[in-house]
Amino acid sequence: MPKAALTSLESRVEDLIALCDELQAENAALRTQQSNLMAERASLIEKSELARTRVEAMIARLKAMEVSP
Repeated sequence: MPKAALTSLESRVEDLIALCDELQAENAALRTQQSNLMAERASLIEKSELARTRVEAMIARLKAMEVSP
């Protein structure tokens, strides 16, 4: 194999290694972001359920007040 072809191949391999490293870092960042978003979503669902429960309890109390004189 000529030296120029070997040098070119070596350069391409180094570029691929750098790209692989970059993609691994990006993948790790995306996984962290996904984990944070899932935790935030779970928290929001919990808060929504709590609010729904409180509203339902208030509605029940208001209906009870309407029924009793």
